[in-house]
Formats: sequence, structure tokens, C-alpha cells
Amino acid sequence: MSATAKPSIGHLVIVGVGLIGGSFSLALKRAGLVGRVTGVGRSRDNLELAQRLGIVDAWTHDVGEAVRDADVVLLAVPMSAFESVFADMAASLSDHAVVTDAGSTKQSAIAAARKFLPNPSRFIAAHPIAGTEQSGAGAAFAELFEKRLCVLAPDPDSDPDALALVKALWHQVGSRVVCMGAAEHDDFLAAVSHLPHLAAFALVNAVRRQSYEGHDPFRFAAGGFRDFTRIASSSPEMWRDIALCNSDALVKQIDAFQAELSGLREALMAADGESIMNEFKAAKEAREKWLAEHGDGL
Repeated sequence: MSATAKPSIGHLVIVGVGLIGGSFSLALKRAGLVGRVTGVGRSRDNLELAQRLGIVDAWTHDVGEAVRDADVVLLAVPMSAFESVFADMAASLSDHAVVTDAGSTKQSAIAAARKFLPNPSRFIAAHPIAGTEQSGAGAAFAELFEKRLCVLAPDPDSDPDALALVKALWHQVGSRVVCMGAAEHDDFLAAVSHLPHLAAFALVNAVRRQSYEGHDPFRFAAGGFRDFTRIASSSPEMWRDIALCNSDALVKQIDAFQAELSGLREALMAADGESIMNEFKAAKEAREKWLAEHGDGL
């Protein structure tokens, strides 16, 4: 199946009906590419909301029962839940079922699939690089993936038909699909996604923990602080799992970031305005080049 071909799914199962899983379902429904959608999750309130919003047609707490006749299964759950979800669905999956995910770390997802799924070649690791700081079924919208990258990280032994189907699905929801190795993906995302989230959380906590003689420092925070820390409103559970699952790559990026901050600290202590200006200029130029070349799609 080519990326431009329109796939048809009889039964889609979404495990984790939040922003990503819900938006995936809405986009496929809007395109008329899915017959019925079953949602799986822990929160009855969220699942009932998803059904009222037309995201799912039915729901259950039992992942094994849900996937029994599934054609495609999408995992959109915290990374720490992958092993238990794969284990729960393993005995019920049909031979033809294709399993994919939307997790932010690919090596850990592939390792979990290999450990628990009866046919891991039918698992295609995927990461749509899209989102907001909102969560839950109520945050989902069909346009979320339009013009956004979706990275697929197939194994050398991935089933070619399964890979073609997953490529076509992400293409049909509006994504620009690229393939790369799982390790390469995890290195890149540690730098441009995982580190920024840790930095946002850390900055908010750095301000929160300081004493200002009765004044609330957040009262004086304006656009710059709000924009930089927006992603600190993201799910703590989700980002804890991402950080732990990609810890090796993330530690390297934290070290690189700390080295940059240390360099700026030394320049400040030395009143070295030229060095500070050179660093700021280099960063500005790099960011503007990124915006000019890629910024409209991320």
C-alpha cells in the first residue's frame, strides 16, 4: 500500500483516549476510513465523554476484550504502561491485527513489543510530533496532525504490509511521515522535545522555591515566562515516563545544556559582553534558520 492510498479499517481500537488517541480517531472518522472505534482506558468519565463527542463508538476497561477482533490498535498511553498493555492484549490479538503507538520514545516501545506481543513484526513504532499542553478526550481535535511530522521507527524485520498500512494512516490524518531508526529518533527527541520539557519544569520550580520576602514572583511574570514555561502544564505522569524511558539520551542533552549555561555564567562573572553577544547571535541565527526551513510544520 502506498502512502497516498486510502486504507480502510473495519475496527480500530484506541488504548488511551486522550489528546493524541482521540485526535487520531476523529481524523480517521472525518476521512471516512474507519468503520467503528473502541476506546480503552481507566477513567469511566473520560471514556463516556469520548463516546458523547463521537471519538469512540464503544468503550471498555478490558484491553484484551477490546482487541479481540481489532484490525488496528493504537497505544496512546504513558510509556510506563506499554508492557502491561501489551501483556494484556497478547492472547487476544488476531494474526492480521496491526499494532502501533504514539509514544515519545521508540527503543523502549519496541523492546516491550518484542517481549510481549506474539508477532512483534506487526508492531510499527510511531511518534506523531504534535500536541498541546491539554489532555483528555475533551482536548482532542481532528486537525491536530495536519502538516506535522510523524516519525516511524520500523525494525529490519517489520512486516512490510503492516508498515505500509501505518504509513498510509498517518498520511491520511495529515502527517508528513518520515522513517528513521529508533535510537536515532530517541537521540533527536531528547534534544528538541524532552530537554525543553525538563527545562520548563525546572525553571518553574527554580522560581517557586526561592524566597522573595513575601512577594509572589509569579505576579511579575509576563509573556516571556508564560511562553517558555507553557509546556510545564503538560502531564507530569507522561513526562516522567518519557524521561525515564529515554534517560541515557536525555542525560547527554542535560549535560550539553548545563555546559551552555556554565559558559554564560562564566561570561557574566567576567563581564564579557562580547562572548555573551556572540552566543546570543549564534542562537538567534540558528533559530531563525530553523523557522525559515522547518518552523511551519512543528
